[in-house]
Amino acid sequence: MLRKRGSVIFCGTFLFITWNAILVLLLWGRPPTGQPDEPGREQSELAEKPTNDVVGDVLRMADTFEAELEMQKKILLQIQNHQLLWDSSIKDRPKVADPHQSVMPILVIACNRVTVRRCLDKLLELRPSAELYPIIVSQDCGHAETAEVIQSYGNKVTHLKQPDLSDIAVQPGHKKFQGYYKISRHYRWALNQVFNTLSHSSVVIVEDDLEVAPDFFEYFRALLPLLQADPSLWCVSAWNDNGRDGYVDPGKANLLYRTDFFPGLGWMVLKEVWEELEPKWPASFWDDWMRQPEQRRNRACIRPEISRTLTFGRQGVSLGQFYDKYLRYIKLNTEFVPFTKIDLSYLKEDTYRENFQKEVYSAPVVTYEDVKQGQLKGQGPYRLQYSSKDSFKVMAKNLGIMDDLKSGVPRAGYRGVVSFMSRGRRIYLAPPRGWTKYDTTWS
Repeated sequence: MLRKRGSVIFCGTFLFITWNAILVLLLWGRPPTGQPDEPGREQSELAEKPTNDVVGDVLRMADTFEAELEMQKKILLQIQNHQLLWDSSIKDRPKVADPHQSVMPILVIACNRVTVRRCLDKLLELRPSAELYPIIVSQDCGHAETAEVIQSYGNKVTHLKQPDLSDIAVQPGHKKFQGYYKISRHYRWALNQVFNTLSHSSVVIVEDDLEVAPDFFEYFRALLPLLQADPSLWCVSAWNDNGRDGYVDPGKANLLYRTDFFPGLGWMVLKEVWEELEPKWPASFWDDWMRQPEQRRNRACIRPEISRTLTFGRQGVSLGQFYDKYLRYIKLNTEFVPFTKIDLSYLKEDTYRENFQKEVYSAPVVTYEDVKQGQLKGQGPYRLQYSSKDSFKVMAKNLGIMDDLKSGVPRAGYRGVVSFMSRGRRIYLAPPRGWTKYDTTWS
């Protein structure tokens, strides 16, 4: 737009000077004094042809040129002033986001951790556009010190406060879970604010104890169109439950999976899915509720080989469950992967399922002892087969991956298969060939 406007001004200036030069030449070619070439025109308006008085003619021509040049100088100065005003207005105008990209807000769920600053600092440091990625902090608990930290960011973030801080009536024996009830209530309120009050069509949700990777925004931006287009997907997650250092391939930062397990811990959801979930939103334990088949409805999430979030919050309502054993060792990606420039069509359901199953079930079967003792030869991948809930849990636990199941689905699993690295080799912990569905009694 600026280039076009500058070209118009330049062309206008050039045409104006040219026109005035032609006009001067025409004036010189008019009839001599006293012989007007147009009836009624005053003689004083007419230029004179050259006469035998050479010196006089030269002086008159010089006067004419001087007058014309003076007029052109004034007009050129006006044009220059307009150009400066235009450039100044453009410079001061705020940057406009790419109209082809939709706004993708980041919702930070906060409570009483002043360390939310670590989360917000990293988000603001890495955010490529304030307009495309508004940061909304929804705070529960009414903790004054945490509120002060959030407010210190001024208009860089939007600070929402959950208005209902009352205790929740719970059934006997659940009083110790009061915190889980309040978290569920807060999620419902915050997501309604994002989708219904602020009218966004998607959101990326992080909690106040998460630090994000350098390509966090790039990752979600690239996967948003896939989530919107593929009804067999219902979320995109930044988290790999088995993403500890040594259990992921450090050379495959661009590797993504479909998973039947809802990972959470930095995840994106669309408004349509929220409209489906909100009317039946649970009173507590919302994340495990999300993992039930009634909510999942055979849909998958996208998750990375190497996590794009890292949790630094040991203290919370879960009292550090899994933190010391697993979560503190999760590897956070440090390499920027240009996901928006990568063809991600391999993640579409039919293509992915066919290719994934072919790779898993064409891999040679090995024994648990071979994997555990590091006796595998070759590069892999290898398949380690389980046939029951107990065999899965024993092998998973002893190999160092998470062994719990939710409604029969293993963490990071896809069609019963869990992919991880062991001593530098890819292992697929998989059910027998011909798997059809999860057994919900495996929990």
